[in-house]
Formats: sequence, structure tokens, C-alpha cells
Amino acid sequence: MDLRKIKKLIDLLEESNLAELEIKEGEEVVRLSRVPKNGMPSIAAPVTVATSAPVAPAAPAAPVAAPAPAAAEPALPAGHVVKAPMVGTFYASATPGAAAFVKVGQQVKAGETLGIIEAMKMFNQIEAEVAGTVQAILIENGQPVEFDEPMFVIA
Repeated sequence: MDLRKIKKLIDLLEESNLAELEIKEGEEVVRLSRVPKNGMPSIAAPVTVATSAPVAPAAPAAPVAAPAPAAAEPALPAGHVVKAPMVGTFYASATPGAAAFVKVGQQVKAGETLGIIEAMKMFNQIEAEVAGTVQAILIENGQPVEFDEPMFVIA
């Protein structure tokens, strides 16, 4: 790959708020990743501002049990979880109307295509990391995905 192209890619990464960019041309692959200056990944946390009228002090309340953490996340079937390697739009097939790459109950080999994530007009194949049977497909065709979001369970 030409050095000028790589410099343009670096400029593109710096001008955007992308954390990572991967480009493939034939057998050549260039992956650029941004690391914040403090070395820690930046995480945007939602901020909640609450205002209320002054309230008279209340009598001491009995201790309250913490909510069960299991209610926050649905339980996944047992097996290897394939997570989204990037942010984008998930597609179950190569073209609209075509058969999906995989279905629940289908046997897959390591390296076999499970789906595609479109990010910045580039289509990235999501491959099985292990061989086994597809136990669950956790994402719908055409649905946006977040980085590290569970997509498939293979056992």
C-alpha cells in the first residue's frame, strides 16, 4: 500500500471520532487504532441532573437490598460468544433477499462467515472463531451493533 494512502488514512482517523480503522486491499491490510494520550480508553458516561423542591428530612428508612444484577442482562445460552469487533450495521446475508450465512442449529467451522458488519461503506466479514453448532443468533438483520456486543453463540 502506498505511503501517501496511509497518511491520508491517518488524517481521516484523526479528523473523525473513530477509535479504529481497518482497510484491506488484496492481501495487504492496514489497521489504525487511536489510543488516548493518557493511555486509557475514553468512555462517555451519561450524566443525569435532577432538580427537586426542598423536602423536610424523612425518618431513617430500613436498609434496601440491591437489585438483582441478572435482571439487567438476559442469560445467554452456554457456548462461545462471538462479539462485534466494531460499530456498524449487521447483515445476515451478502445481498438483500439472499439466504443467511448461518441459521440456528447449523454446524460451522472456525473461519466460516457468520455475517457482515457494514462500517463506513466497508463490508467486514464476521467469522466463526471456533467450530461447533450455532446455538443462538442474538442480532437481527439490518440492526445497528455496538463494539463488543454479543452477536452469536456457538457450542
